Amino acid sequence: MQWETVIGLEIHAQLSTRSKIFSGSATTFGAPPNTQASLIDLAMPGTLPVLNAEAVRMACLFGLAIDAEIGATNVFARKNYFYPDLPKGYQTSQMDQPIVGRGHLDILLEEGSTRRIGITRAHLEEDAGKSLHEDFHGMTGIDLNRAGTPLLEIVSEPDLRNAREAVAYVRAIHALVRYLGICDGNMAEGSLRCDCNVSVRPKGQTTFGTRAEIKNVNSFRFIEKAINHEVQRQIELIEDGGQVVQETRLYDPNRDETRSMRTKEEANDYRYFPCPDLLPVVIERSYLEQLRSSLPELPTQKRERFGQQFGLSAYDASVLSASREMADYFEQVQQACGDAKLAANWVMGELSSLLNRDGLEISQSPVSASQLASLILRILDNTISGKIAKMVFEALASGEGHDADEIIEKKGLKQVTDSAAIEQMLDGVLAASPAQVEQYRSSDEAKRGKMFGFFVGQAMKASKGKANPQQVNELLRRKLEG
Repeated sequence: MQWETVIGLEIHAQLSTRSKIFSGSATTFGAPPNTQASLIDLAMPGTLPVLNAEAVRMACLFGLAIDAEIGATNVFARKNYFYPDLPKGYQTSQMDQPIVGRGHLDILLEEGSTRRIGITRAHLEEDAGKSLHEDFHGMTGIDLNRAGTPLLEIVSEPDLRNAREAVAYVRAIHALVRYLGICDGNMAEGSLRCDCNVSVRPKGQTTFGTRAEIKNVNSFRFIEKAINHEVQRQIELIEDGGQVVQETRLYDPNRDETRSMRTKEEANDYRYFPCPDLLPVVIERSYLEQLRSSLPELPTQKRERFGQQFGLSAYDASVLSASREMADYFEQVQQACGDAKLAANWVMGELSSLLNRDGLEISQSPVSASQLASLILRILDNTISGKIAKMVFEALASGEGHDADEIIEKKGLKQVTDSAAIEQMLDGVLAASPAQVEQYRSSDEAKRGKMFGFFVGQAMKASKGKANPQQVNELLRRKLEG
C-alpha cells in the first residue's frame, strides 16, 4: 500500500523581551535556579498579572509579516493542568480569540520550487518552569526561572507532506522571527522549540489518520529524524494490524526513536475559560499601520531581490538571505568589491567553512566584510590568484594583517604576470620533463587533456602558486603544441 504523510507543526518561539509576560522578572538565560522568579511567577496569593506590551508588539509584527488576520480583540484564557513546574496549576494562554489568526508562509524546497504553508494561528502564552532530574538521587528539582517567559506559539495547517518540507518550514520561521528581532532563535537554549504532529493515511484518502505529537524537538536535524522515525513506526504498526493511538511522544536522539509519554489530551480536558485577572486586549488599526511601516525587508523579499538585483541563483540567494546578519555581511562585501557572484562564492565558501569549523556565528567572524572585500579586489585586479587568495584569507582569519594588501606585501604573495618571467619558468619545467613532453606530443587529443594538467601542476609548483593561471595555461599550450 502507498502511504501519504500528513504533518502539522506547533513552534514555540520565546520572545526577546527583557522581562516576563506578566511580571517584571528577567528572562536572561543561564541564571542560577529560581533567582528569576518573582511572587507573581510563584503564584503567591494576592498577586495579579500585568501584560507586557512589548510581547503584544512582537506578536503583531509576526502577524503582519505572515499576512495574517490580527485579532482586534484577543483574550487570555486559563489552560488548567497539573505539573510540578507549573506553580499556578494553570497556564495563561489564548484559546478562542488568539492575537494572530490565519496567515501563510512560502517555503523554498530543495529542488527550487516554492510551497505555501498555511498558518492557523499564533497566540501568546507563558512558559512553564523546568524539572531537573540530574544529581538529585531519585528526586526531581524544580527551576522556575522560565515560568512566565513569553512565548508565541505558531500553529501550522497540516499542509506538510514529508520531513524535509517540515524542516524547510521551521527554517523559514526561524529566519523570519530573527529578521523581525522578536526571537533570537537559539534552539540549544530552548528559545525555539517544535512539537511535530504526525499521521499517515493511504494515498488518495481525504480523511486524516490518527496523529501522534512529538514534543519539544530542538534542532533541525532532530526534527527530520524524529518525523521519519514516527512515520515508519505508524506505517509498520498499521500494516501489522495495529492502530495508531493519539498520544504525546518524545524523541530520543541517542536511540533515534520516539517513545510514548502520555495519551494526548483534547482541548476540553484543559477546561479553558477566560482569565478573570486579565482584560481583553484591544488592538487599534492605527497601531497596526504604525507597526507595518516599521517592518524590515523580510527573508522572502530579500531572497527575490538578491536574485533580481545581483543575478544570483535561487539557491545562492536563499543561503545568503537565511539570516539577516549573513545577508547584511554579503551586501557589505558586494558593495565594496562590486562583484556579487565572487562575493557570494567567498561568503558561502571559505567564510562559511571557517565559521562552521570554529563554531562561530557570522557576527563573530574574525574576517570582517571590508577585509574580505579587500581580498576579492586583489583577485579581480590579478594581484593574486585564487589559490593564493585562500592563503591570504587564512592569514586574515589569524589576525596577521589589517587587510589583504598588508598580508600580500608582508608575505610576498603578489601574482607573477610578467609573460617573459612565466615563459622562462615554463621552459625550465618542460626541460625537466622531456619524456612527458614527447609523450604529450605523440598522444591523441583525449590523452593530451589529461596530461596537460600534469604540466600545469608542475608550473604552479615551480612558481609557488604565484604565476597567473590563465597566462600559464595559454603559454604552456602554445609551447607544447609548437
